[in-house]
Formats: sequence, structure tokens, C-alpha cells
Amino acid sequence: MTCAYSPDGTMVASGGLDNIVSVYKLPGDKRGMSSEKPIAELSQHEGYLACCRFVDDHNILSASGDGTCILWDLEKRSPKSVFTNHESDVMSISLNQCDPNLFVSGSCDATAKLWDIRTPGKKAILTFTGHESDINCVSFLPDGTGFATGSDDSSCRLFDLRSANQINHFASNKILSGSTSVSFSKTGRLLFSSYDESGVHVWDTLRGEKLTQLDGHEERVACVQVSPDGQALATASWDTTMKMWA
Repeated sequence: MTCAYSPDGTMVASGGLDNIVSVYKLPGDKRGMSSEKPIAELSQHEGYLACCRFVDDHNILSASGDGTCILWDLEKRSPKSVFTNHESDVMSISLNQCDPNLFVSGSCDATAKLWDIRTPGKKAILTFTGHESDINCVSFLPDGTGFATGSDDSSCRLFDLRSANQINHFASNKILSGSTSVSFSKTGRLLFSSYDESGVHVWDTLRGEKLTQLDGHEERVACVQVSPDGQALATASWDTTMKMWA
């Protein structure tokens, strides 16, 4: 259900219905990947793995259907912290690229929470409300000042960390399906959102207006991601194809 590369590009982590974060060392010859065994299997979650992200080359964050997030020490193969404020499945986490100590999580309890991995007691710093159904995806703005959420209520929202409030709402009466994934353009001016349908919607984050729609898939689009250089967008669909948009 999830996978992530380490910052140095030498490892990949994955997780799913086995409740385990599996970490693999990438061989120099990528053709040998299929025969590689995990160098670590991180096991404590009591529900499926919905999302995992490397904080750095030594620490991994995971989010689970058991309603918790865990910060793992990769060298010791054990949890460093457990984050437990959500009341339902945690579906997505996003790291703040400007402050690696901060991350945001989105949950089926319809809330998003901001966390600091240094906070004693591991309680959420802020809780953001507004959605009427499950939050499936979260993504930080490139400058780290806010984040977007996508929900089964067919809307996306933009929250600001400085004011601790929602600052924009992206929805249309023509969109009836839930949002599955969100990703910002490099400047943060555009928000790309996929849904339980074949199109990807492009929103203006300042005006809250839909700018255009990317059509080309034949079934639901499960994931969208802007490339690090901001020059392309990747989309992955249940029609078994991935597409690159420039």
C-alpha cells in the first residue's frame, strides 16, 4: 500500500496488509532487486500500513490502520516514539521539508494533525478540522508553511500552520467522488488532486478555483506526484498505467 526511498537513495521501504514496514537495500545492479530480502522488518503496528516515509537515512515514520504513527530507529529495528491522538485509521503522512522534525497526518476520523517528533509525550501540536469524511491524503506546501488534504467528502482543503486555520477550500458540485491523492507544484501555486474517477483536477491555491482537468486514464487515479524539479507530474491509475504530464 505504500513505499518510499531513503534520502540517500540506497534503501526503499514498503508496507501493506502484513502490518510490517519492510526495508530493502538497493543493490548497485538494479536488475538484482527482485531477489533481495529485507534488511529490516519493523513490526509493532496492529493494523495495515497505509503510509511510510524516511525522515532521514536512520529514521522512518509509518502510519497505520491501527490509528497510530510510529517513528522507527532503523539501526536498532525498534520504535523511538508512538503517536496516538487519532481516533481512527491514519491514512497518510507528509514530512515538512523545511523542518524535518514536523510532520502532518490525515485520518479516517476526518482530522489532520501536526506533530513534532521532539515533543514530550508525543501529543499532536495542532488538530485541523473541517472535512466531513475520511482524510485520505496530506501534502505539505514546498515552503512548509501549510499543507493540503484530500477527503472522501469530495473536497480538498488548504491549512496554514501560522494561523492554525483553513485558508482555502477546493470543491465542485460536479465532483462526487473522494480525493485519493494531492501534490503541489514547485511554487505551491497549483494543487493537483486525483479522485475515485479517471480525471486529475488542477486547482489555483490562491483563488480556490479549478483551472483545468487532466484526462487520459480510463479508471480511478490512485496517486499523483510532482517531480522534484517541478517540470512534470506523474499519475498512477487502476487502469494499470502510469502517465507523465509536462
